[in-house]
Amino acid sequence: MAILEHLEPKSVFSYFEQLCAIPHGSGNTKAVSDWLAAFARERNLRYVQDASGNVIMYLPASAGYEDASPVILQGHMDMVCEKTADCAKDMTSEGLDIAVEGDVVYARGTTLGGDDGIAVAMLLAVLDGAAPEHPPVEAVFTVDEEIGLLGAAALDASVLKGRRMINLDSEDEGIFTVSCAGGARANCAIPVDREAFGGTAFRLTVDGLRGGHSGVEIDKGRANASKLLGRALYELCKTGEYRIGSLRGGAADNVIPSAAEAVVVGDIAAAQKTATALEAALRDEYRATDPDITVSVTPCEFVSESMTRHSTDDAVTFLLCAPNGIRAMSAEIPGLVQTSLNLGILSTEQDAFKASFSVRSSIESQKHLLLDELRCLTERLGGTMGVTGDYPGWAYRADSPLRELMAQVFTEQYGYAPKIEAIHAGLECGLFAGKLPGLDCISLGPDMEAIHTPGEKLHIASTQRTWALLRETLRRMH
Repeated sequence: MAILEHLEPKSVFSYFEQLCAIPHGSGNTKAVSDWLAAFARERNLRYVQDASGNVIMYLPASAGYEDASPVILQGHMDMVCEKTADCAKDMTSEGLDIAVEGDVVYARGTTLGGDDGIAVAMLLAVLDGAAPEHPPVEAVFTVDEEIGLLGAAALDASVLKGRRMINLDSEDEGIFTVSCAGGARANCAIPVDREAFGGTAFRLTVDGLRGGHSGVEIDKGRANASKLLGRALYELCKTGEYRIGSLRGGAADNVIPSAAEAVVVGDIAAAQKTATALEAALRDEYRATDPDITVSVTPCEFVSESMTRHSTDDAVTFLLCAPNGIRAMSAEIPGLVQTSLNLGILSTEQDAFKASFSVRSSIESQKHLLLDELRCLTERLGGTMGVTGDYPGWAYRADSPLRELMAQVFTEQYGYAPKIEAIHAGLECGLFAGKLPGLDCISLGPDMEAIHTPGEKLHIASTQRTWALLRETLRRMH
C-alpha cells in the first residue's frame, strides 16, 4: 500500500512518493532523469533530455489559452543525502522510507528530499492534467543543483520561449523570494608527507551538532563540526606530540557539517582529558544552538603511516584558521546575510587532505575576496585551490507583473499579503535570468523544516495551499 495515497492533492503526493522510491542524490540522478523522460513519452509530451540529464517537457496550452505567453515552471531533481549515525541505508541504491506523522511527511533515518522533490511532484501533476486551465507550460527539471547549480549552468536555454518563470525551490510558505546571492565552490588541497610514528591510534570525534543548510541557516549561530575538529586538534597538539592519520567531515559543501572525525596517533589518556574539557567549553559556548555537542576519544586501528609533524601542523593550521560562517550582513536589507562561507566537506588521501567550501555573497567583489582569502591560506601551506560551480546572483526586479499577479492570488487565498524577500541561499533563478534576458521570475514553496538534515519535514497542509496557489495562478495567466 502506498504510504501517501490518502493525502491530498493525490496527484502531487503520488508523484512525490514515486520519486522517493528512486535514489536521486546529487551526482546520482540518471535514474530519475530517465524516469522523467519516460513520463513524457508515455503522455506524448514533447521533451528534451540533455547530456547532463536535465529534462524539459512542453505542455500545450489548454483551450482558450492558446494565445497566452508561455510560463516556465522549474525545480531540481537532486537531493542532499544525509542520514543518522545508526541508519544503514545505502542512499545511492535504495529508496527512502517515508512516513506520515500528523501534518508532516518525513523519511526514517534520512533526509526526505522535499527540497526539491515537492517541486518535481507539482510539475508532474501539472503536466498530467491536474491543473486543467493553463497557458503553454515549459517544465524544467535540472540536475545537481545542490552541488553548485551544475544542471542549470549546463542547460541550453535557447529551447525555452517563456519569459516568466515560477521556481518552486523555497521552503517558507507565504514568502516570495525575488533575489538571491551568487556563489561558488572552493576546492582546497594541501599536500601531506607521512612517516611511522609510535603511539596509540584513536578516533577523535565531534558529533551531535544540528547542522543545516549553509545558505538558509548560516545565520542561526550553529557550529561547524569540521571547524570544531580543528580546534580540538589544536588543543591536543598544545599538550603533547600527536600525528594525524586521516580527517573526515561533512557530505556536501552547502551543508553545515553535524559531525567530523580524525584518526590520531599519540597519548590517548591525555587526549581523553583534553576532549572532556573541550566538550564542556563547547556546550557552554553553543548552549543555545548546539547544546548536544560531543567530543569523544575512542581507540581504533590504524595501519598506515601518520602525517609528519609538519603536515600535521599544516592540517591543524588550516582547520583552525580557515574563514567560516557569516562575514558581512547587508546594510540595505535588515537581517539579510550578505557574505558567508561554509567548510562543507573534509577528506583525506594518502598524499593530501582536501576541504571544499560553499562561498556566497550578494556582492560579487566580496565573493571573490573570500575566494582570495582561501587561496592565500591554501597556497601559503603549499597547496592549491580550484573554483567550480561559480554562479551569479539574482538581482531584484522592480517591475514584475508575475510577482503582482501571484501576490494578488495569494492575498485572496490567504487573507493577507505575502512577504517579498531576498535570500542568502543560492537559487537557479540567477542562472536562468542571465540566460533569458527580461525574465520575470519568482521563487516559492511550501513549509519545510530542517532541510538537508535527517530531521527534514514537509508540511502537508502547506503543500495543499501552495498547490492551490499555483493552480489558480496558472488559471489567471491568459
